[in-house]
Amino acid sequence: MSIKLFDLTGKVALVTGATHGLGMAMAIGLGNAGATLIINGASSQEKLDNAVAEYKKLGLKAFGYRFDVTNEAEVIENITKIETEVGVIDILVNNAGIIKRTPLEEMEVADFEQVIKVDLVSPFIVSKHVVKGMISRKEGKIINICSMMSELGRNTVGAYAAAKGGLKMLTQNMATEWAKHNIQINGIGPGYFATSQTEPIRVDGHPFNDFIVGRTPAGRWGDPSDLQGAAIFLSSKASDFVSGQVVYVDGGILATIGKPANED
Repeated sequence: MSIKLFDLTGKVALVTGATHGLGMAMAIGLGNAGATLIINGASSQEKLDNAVAEYKKLGLKAFGYRFDVTNEAEVIENITKIETEVGVIDILVNNAGIIKRTPLEEMEVADFEQVIKVDLVSPFIVSKHVVKGMISRKEGKIINICSMMSELGRNTVGAYAAAKGGLKMLTQNMATEWAKHNIQINGIGPGYFATSQTEPIRVDGHPFNDFIVGRTPAGRWGDPSDLQGAAIFLSSKASDFVSGQVVYVDGGILATIGKPANED
């Protein structure tokens, strides 16, 4: 009997911060591959309910759980509820994150600490409590959503880059400790994607749009669906001997130093 390497039928996937944007796109990919989706959000119950309704319109099996991924007590309570009400968590995608664009010399310490807490500490908290069940079952997949800022710096995103750089190393250390339990821990590093947040700057002639299109060997912004293949791969049996890696889905940006402005 052949093994379907990319089939997620029967698996339960918890995707944090998946009420919109790239998290929603990745969750849709996992759902289309057969996974039952646990959608987490921390804002309003209405926003979470609306997101779950969108998944269900696509014919996907989805459940919503509202909790703050930086609050360990809420995380523990809701993981227990999920595993009681839906099933054990086979796949965890630590996607929830924030960014604050402020020059470092002007940034308030509280704002810096908030970015670190959401983008770096929360993947530790959620993973710590999900992995215990994975260890007992001797299998599981954890995906941390890193960034090109896990490798590069850029003006005004120092806190975000510090968090995402730390998340890359946390991913490697999780793999170092947990791979022996047949748990694969990897990261996905998105490049620049066409989302509602980037819509105002994705117009021809806008300096940042021209910079990104010119800087990306693929010559375009990423579509959120471009992340689905990496998410499915790292959640499936196809990646059973892959651990501690970050897959950059960036159209080739990190592969090149770039090109002169007048070069075709």
